[in-house]
Amino acid sequence: MTQTKRILIRGGGDLASGVAAVMHRAGWQVVICELPEPLVVRRKVAFAEAIWEGNVQVEEIEGVLVDDLKDLENYLESRKVVVLVDPDMKVLETLNFDCVVDARMLKRFEANPLDGKVPLIGLGPGFVAGMNCNAVIETNRGPELGKVIWDGVAEADTGKPGIVEGRGLERVLYSEGNGKLVTYAEIGDFVSEGQVIAEVEDMPVRAPFDGVLRGMARPGLVVKEGVKIGDVEPRMDVNLCYQISDKALVVGDAVLEALNQILSE
Repeated sequence: MTQTKRILIRGGGDLASGVAAVMHRAGWQVVICELPEPLVVRRKVAFAEAIWEGNVQVEEIEGVLVDDLKDLENYLESRKVVVLVDPDMKVLETLNFDCVVDARMLKRFEANPLDGKVPLIGLGPGFVAGMNCNAVIETNRGPELGKVIWDGVAEADTGKPGIVEGRGLERVLYSEGNGKLVTYAEIGDFVSEGQVIAEVEDMPVRAPFDGVLRGMARPGLVVKEGVKIGDVEPRMDVNLCYQISDKALVVGDAVLEALNQILSE
């Protein structure tokens, strides 16, 4: 085990970023491996945005894109979350980690690529504790959210977001076609029911009700039909656009709990 506790998180979306924030606040050094063009909806609370912007602020925590691995440890020592374009986690060949968290939310089974060399914690469906990871964290909202599973699997994905002020699935915006995403509203904007806030290949995406645009995928990305590209918040509170969700923090706390047990064994 390294002297300084260091974790690698595979994926930099909002749930992964909640885990990163919890671990960072607990004193861990955090490295995030992402795709070269990540599709993230809640961009204001996602470290993946550093891929596009170079630097990102998630609440009080700074994330930075690092291109040269020679600079990586200096950024970690300066208490920044490091983001790499490294979907295959090649950084594991040059840097030691105490644990890897797979937060890509793929929802399908994949073999453990680490071959037991580093503990692996998986988030949500697709992971089987004792088979392709050391522990699974429950990610479905409900009484089991954040449960650490040491034997078995997480609940199947329901495909349904939590209910907020009576709004559920209608809060989520999906692409109705294949093509480039064009946006007409920014995250944090107030939107009105029926307002065209985006389009994909001339197919409009309308606000389902009056609310605040809490998330929107990066304009210019090429998206597929049926992919989630945004979400609308019914509570008229712009601050929610810039706050890590309670769900992400619960999952992050569960990862920390699991790690403490793994490292104490």
